[in-house]
Amino acid sequence: MAEFLGSPVPDQNLSLLSRLKQAPPVSDLRKAKAQLADFVDRARDEAEAAPLLPQVKSGLFRDLLLSVADHSPFLWQLILNNPARMARLAAQAPEESHRAVIESQANLFRELKSGALTRDDVVRAFRRNRNTHALLVALVDIGGIWSVEEVTRALSEFADASVSGGVNLVLTETADLGRIVLPNPDSPGEGSGFTVLALGKHGAGELNYSSDIDLVIFFDPAAESLPEGAEAATLYTRIAQQLARLLQERTPDGYVHRVDYRLRPDPGSTPTAVSLPSAYTYYETVGQNWERAALIKARPVAGDLALGERFLNDLRPFIWRKYFDFASIQDVHAMKRQIHAVRGHDEIAVAGHDIKLGRGGIREIEFFVQTQQLVFGGRRPGLRGRRTLDMLAALHDEGWITEKARDELSDAYRFLRTIEHRLQMVADEQTQRLPSDEEELKRFAKFCGYPNLKAFSKALTHQASIVQGHYALLFEEAPELASDVGNLVFTGTTDDPETLATLQRLGFHEPERAAETVRGWHFGRRSAITSQRAREVLTELTPALLSALGGTADPDGALAALDRAFGRMPAAVELLTILQSHDRLRLRFADLLGTAPRLADTVAQSPHVLDVLIDPAFGVPLVNEDAIEEQVRQIIGRPSDYEDFLDRARDAARQMRFITGARLLSDIISPAQAGEAYAAIAGAIIRVSFEKVRKEFEAEHGVVPGAEIAVLGLGRLGTKELTAGSDLDLVVVYDFDEERRESSGPRPLDVVVYHTRLTQRLVAALTVPTRRGMLYEVDLRLRPQGGKGPVASQFKGFVSYQQSEADLWEHMALTRARVLVGDADFAKRAEIAVREIVGAKRDRVHVCREVRAMRELIAQEKGDNNLWDLKLARGGLTDLDFIAQALVLAHGAEHPILIGLQPEATFQEACKAGLLPEDDARKLTEAHCLFNAIFQWQRLTIEGAFDAANVPPAILKRLATAAGLPDAKILLTHLNEIRGQVRGIFDRVLR
Repeated sequence: MAEFLGSPVPDQNLSLLSRLKQAPPVSDLRKAKAQLADFVDRARDEAEAAPLLPQVKSGLFRDLLLSVADHSPFLWQLILNNPARMARLAAQAPEESHRAVIESQANLFRELKSGALTRDDVVRAFRRNRNTHALLVALVDIGGIWSVEEVTRALSEFADASVSGGVNLVLTETADLGRIVLPNPDSPGEGSGFTVLALGKHGAGELNYSSDIDLVIFFDPAAESLPEGAEAATLYTRIAQQLARLLQERTPDGYVHRVDYRLRPDPGSTPTAVSLPSAYTYYETVGQNWERAALIKARPVAGDLALGERFLNDLRPFIWRKYFDFASIQDVHAMKRQIHAVRGHDEIAVAGHDIKLGRGGIREIEFFVQTQQLVFGGRRPGLRGRRTLDMLAALHDEGWITEKARDELSDAYRFLRTIEHRLQMVADEQTQRLPSDEEELKRFAKFCGYPNLKAFSKALTHQASIVQGHYALLFEEAPELASDVGNLVFTGTTDDPETLATLQRLGFHEPERAAETVRGWHFGRRSAITSQRAREVLTELTPALLSALGGTADPDGALAALDRAFGRMPAAVELLTILQSHDRLRLRFADLLGTAPRLADTVAQSPHVLDVLIDPAFGVPLVNEDAIEEQVRQIIGRPSDYEDFLDRARDAARQMRFITGARLLSDIISPAQAGEAYAAIAGAIIRVSFEKVRKEFEAEHGVVPGAEIAVLGLGRLGTKELTAGSDLDLVVVYDFDEERRESSGPRPLDVVVYHTRLTQRLVAALTVPTRRGMLYEVDLRLRPQGGKGPVASQFKGFVSYQQSEADLWEHMALTRARVLVGDADFAKRAEIAVREIVGAKRDRVHVCREVRAMRELIAQEKGDNNLWDLKLARGGLTDLDFIAQALVLAHGAEHPILIGLQPEATFQEACKAGLLPEDDARKLTEAHCLFNAIFQWQRLTIEGAFDAANVPPAILKRLATAAGLPDAKILLTHLNEIRGQVRGIFDRVLR
């Protein structure tokens, strides 16, 4: 892929290289020189980079490269990986480089449309442009070429181009599918009825170096671009999701922007794209002052820009009040106090200080400005600007603040934003927190241009103190948040009216029932909280706990779930103490109670699983099998005996499944990744259990000389699509030397009995309940002859049965088989045998007939009319699996690439092989992705059968949100529509 920078500028007086003014000091010169030498070696091999080599020998440019190599692994990799790009950036004027990247980013959709680039090329170019721009901005910032205002403007312009270019790409693709009619295909957003507003620093044109971009998406449900009968909410929400995926999905080339849609109206209960009528109603009836503050910075950046401008114009009466609005001061200050209460930032500090949210930080300057904009902007149009520095000047010009306040806060803002950018340049992370480690802090001080930590600390505390002083003059001291909850009295036998009012204010829809529940705790109706210590902790914790529950999507349901948990627990003092000690855990546990009762039940069984939620590693989307197995083994450790092993294995599985579910709930991993993680956990547990069982068994019965064994996983375990509630489909096979049929131990066994009992021991290890609960349900019925056959199959017999006696449905099951554990050589033989069985040549008509017959049999035995059953309902996951399995069995002999894949990959490969039309493959892939995601969420949130009539509304809402739809009713309609498409393809493929 070519770079998008154009040719070098001949006039070197304009170049980045000639305009450098500074380079931060280096901490580890030896290491930096070694890294620079690596760069020189690479540059020598690239003709385009050769002109840069003389500049690396000495001078300011060399100093800058040494500093970057020393302080920023992220930037150094960008430089090292592409010396030619570095040379072009150095030779050009930065303004020209910036314009070239912006123009490319905004117009990539045209290159796709013209056929000059493929879709994959465009995705790659989006990310490479971002890398180029990130490097350019860092160099001119660190090198002192651009001011803070120029840096933030450039970052904002690139984000504008990314969002605009992304929207145009997605709209064009949507139009090509016939789902929208674009009035002007050359300018897709124009008249599309879809507008994207940037808020926050992006909206203000003040974006920081590695920030999320805050976007809000609105649509006109009456837009002429909508085809007749189209569901506007579904269509535009899908476009919004595709935009987010295009921008933030990480590939080997990186990402473009992290996208945050949470500033839209009522984000917990609205779809990603919000209709304009709904937005107007929301802001006019329940819009809050913090939302007015957010909308100050709102700016249309993509889609139908005219529609966005009209929307903001219509919202002016909401944002800008007719009279001076002094009440806004208290609301905004309450927001600031809440940040301090949650983050714990009470003092100005250096080590570990948050320069955005901490005392004297960037947020205090922003609040200082925004509050006065809200108060006075209704009568003073000159105070309605978006940019912080511009509005500090306007506040002074209109007489609201002094010249000293303007200048000091402007200087502090530039200082803090520069520090913020340096923090984010280190590793391309959205962080505003200074290092806590002193050595790291010393290094960072030098990256900021200071000779030592003392000088940096002095500068930081000086600026933060100035900010805090001005901020304090604007706001009077307010009481701590704990006293803001209100009356919460649960003594006596009757309801306290003020307590009911407080509960209602906290979000409880049935305050009388909530009060009775809590009063029951104090009255000892739950044995888990009858001890003196538990009652003491509960009394202190109740206000904060109710506040946390009140912040969930369903406070009443969350409180009821907690009450049920108390009813099942033998003692709750441990859980209560943990919740009392950690604000974040309290909030997350409240969320679990409201939206994932299955996970809340896990906490009730084992409160210390909550510890993982405050571990920094929680935010890492871990799905790697080896890494997960290592964690499982670490948790199990060294058991004292076999019983201890069984307990520890259950603890390990519970903790790892809990963290996987919590990561899914927190959007750290996708539903598909959750399936991989659950499968990896099960595989690890099976392997460690097999090792332990085999060791114990061999100590008692010895070994059968020459015998080998392997355990196969089938079903969703085999395809790595396991859910929180899946059982394990296993098949055990073994082989042995015909001449040696007895084991060698103190209690020898015949080879068949030996492997039968070993398998039974393994199943018992995985299924037997201990004091730590259950591990898994195990199903061995996919073995030859099902429940009638031996639990472990002799290998030759297994192969012979599959080749000559097995029904086609048994081969369907084998398409999802993989070896989980076993003797290495034998495991390979088993894998080969399974591939040969699955890939045997078959008559396509016979395969299709048998697959259809099996589908009808399942429908007769298990039913297919529960529309919330993502698996068994017609057109659901079972049909998708059967289509994939039929393709593999009918065509695997000619197309072995089909064997061993997950369904979505099977559809894609079948399309490439000409076995599926492209449109059918796309529909099947999208359907499987959607159904699997909803199925994962169902199993995560509810244990047992999913009965929609009895499922809490918050969970149904969560399912709809996971699909990007506004409510459960629309979700069900959408599922039925997709299932209809799948049924049609099922009939075509299997006719």
